[in-house]
Amino acid sequence: MRPRDLAAYLFLAVAWGFSFLVVLKVVHAFGWVGAVSLRALIAGSTLTVLAALLGRALKLRPLLWPLLVVGATTVAGQLIGLSYATPRIGTAMAAIFVASIPLFSMIIGRLWGIEKISHQGLAGLLLGVVGIVMLVGFPAQAVTEDFIHGCIASLLGCVCAAFGSNYASLRLRGQDPWTVTGGAFLAGGLLTLPLLLLVPVPQLPQAIDWLYLAISGAVMSATTYVLYFGLVERIGATRTISVEFVVTLVAVLVGALFLGEALSWLQALGAVVIMLGCMLVLGLLPGRRKRLPS
Repeated sequence: MRPRDLAAYLFLAVAWGFSFLVVLKVVHAFGWVGAVSLRALIAGSTLTVLAALLGRALKLRPLLWPLLVVGATTVAGQLIGLSYATPRIGTAMAAIFVASIPLFSMIIGRLWGIEKISHQGLAGLLLGVVGIVMLVGFPAQAVTEDFIHGCIASLLGCVCAAFGSNYASLRLRGQDPWTVTGGAFLAGGLLTLPLLLLVPVPQLPQAIDWLYLAISGAVMSATTYVLYFGLVERIGATRTISVEFVVTLVAVLVGALFLGEALSWLQALGAVVIMLGCMLVLGLLPGRRKRLPS
């Protein structure tokens, strides 16, 4: 991996790992709906402005329906799951759930005829299911109604992200990534905006709260996705998506060092099992596999 790619890879890991801490602060100030809608709108607006400055106009109208679907799932659905769940189950568990997205993506891809599940992939899926059961079933904290709701929200968010990724692979392949990313964030933000009538902003946000919101939208969503798609183009999708494992490690460390969170031994083992399952699904373990693009 070239120094430029390694720097981008590490930036993604650190930015997305710390994003769980920022999510907590943004949700506290804006509520879980505000955290989703405003973050997505800021991300989409940031990409629109950057694209205009770089002379890359976003051609959204021809792709309106696919962008609405991706915005409703990969953006709105995933961010709702993340924002609703993180205060209830903690940053570490939320990050581990996010790392399981490739498992759900493989299942959906197989059902749609996009992916073929090998024996190794099937073993990875089964390991992932076992890991999720260990993660949810043996928590270090008390199993409350909020905890259960948070786990359900996390799983639904992961399914939404996996659905949207497969849908984009079918309907948006070959399209300008700036248009896809910017349009999806704008769609997700607009679709969730009416929910503020049901879950309004709980208090008058302070200046620091707006700063955290700007960071979550402009840096941890817009900028990171530009870098992400650049890495996909240069080093391949498989190696790029492996950054989720480093993100999980960073998020767990952030939760332990800054928030005093803890995982039970069985949960920690479950996290390892989930990551092992994902590595099997993605073909990242040593063995007989196709050579990755350089």
